[in-house]
Amino acid sequence: MANETTNEAVNVVNNLMDVVGKLAQQQIELITCGIKSVSEAIEPLSKNTAELAGNVINACNQMLTSVTESITPNK
Repeated sequence: MANETTNEAVNVVNNLMDVVGKLAQQQIELITCGIKSVSEAIEPLSKNTAELAGNVINACNQMLTSVTESITPNK
């Protein structure tokens, strides 16, 4: 009788440890997927932001060139 109780207790502890292990593994997988998703979203945004900044700088440069050319006297 005592052996059966001990075996049941061991089985309960083993099952509990399995559940805790699976929960921890799922949490790690969720965090990993979240980090991957965020990095995949940031990559194109940063690329587009850099291109936009370059285009704004080029537009400002062209505007300043046009203003300078209109102000300077022609020879």
